[in-house]
Amino acid sequence: MALKDKKGSKKPRLVKSFRYAIEGILSALKTERNMKIHAAAAVLVVIAGCYFRITLSDWVILIIVMGGVFSLELINTAIEKNVDLITKDYHPLAKTAKDAAAGAVFIYAVVSVIAGVLIFSKYIL
Repeated sequence: MALKDKKGSKKPRLVKSFRYAIEGILSALKTERNMKIHAAAAVLVVIAGCYFRITLSDWVILIIVMGGVFSLELINTAIEKNVDLITKDYHPLAKTAKDAAAGAVFIYAVVSVIAGVLIFSKYIL
C-alpha cells in the first residue's frame, strides 16, 4: 500500500523510488559525456587501487571523492535539463545556472584528482 502525503497524493514505494534513482543514474551514464568520463576514471582508479593494494583509509577517501563527483554530475545534469525545459532561448540567468553547476563539478573533480595523486604517489614512488 502506497503512503499518502499531506495533499493526499500517493508517494512511491521505497523500491520504486530506488528504481527511479537507478534509472536516473543509467540515463546520465548513457547520455552525458562527462558522466562517461567520470565513470571511466573511476574504473581506472579502482583497478589501480586493487593493483597497488591501497589501505582501507585510502579506499574510503577515494570512494567519497568518486561518489561526490558522480553526485555533483547528476545534480549538474538535473539543473541543465530543468533550465532547458524552461527555456530554449539564451538568457544570462540560464547561462549562470548552468555554468555554476558545471563549475561545482569541475572544482570537485579537480579536488578528486589531487586526492588521487596524493594517495597513489606514495605507492608509485
